[in-house]
Amino acid sequence: MSTSILSSTDEAHVSQTCKAYSLESTQFHALHSRSAGAKATAYCPYSQFRVGASILTDDGQYIDGANVENASYPVGTCAERVAFGKAITEGHKKFKAIAVATDISPPASPCGMCRQFIREFCELQTPIIMFDKDGNFVVMRLEQLLPLSFGPEALPRPGSLPARG
Repeated sequence: MSTSILSSTDEAHVSQTCKAYSLESTQFHALHSRSAGAKATAYCPYSQFRVGASILTDDGQYIDGANVENASYPVGTCAERVAFGKAITEGHKKFKAIAVATDISPPASPCGMCRQFIREFCELQTPIIMFDKDGNFVVMRLEQLLPLSFGPEALPRPGSLPARG
């Protein structure tokens, strides 16, 4: 699927997206409403840049997160990492789709750090749906957002390193 900007109010766009990414229409709309709603919980007094995220697990549950800033700027956490932190600590290990919503237009993608964080837990084929302030969206697979990436499978397992001699 291309990176064309689509409309969440156009059922043809929604249907095409759902078919391409094996989602149900209700899942797509839930991801949109939940990620947009999560923005309301953002703590962003410094940037005023609200971001909400929602993750759909393989077993049909939704995990939401919002960005949380800090006066020491590097300590802040992006919405995607908040949502994944919650999901992992609640025992979820398999994910079907991710949605991210912002208050700008056109839609914004996850930052580089979040892309790598998502890569730790998701298959390269996982769709990431990015919504703008008007409900328009772009969908890309993780491998498109983070080409030539590496994940945990590329690293040696503990205890499997060759002995030093």
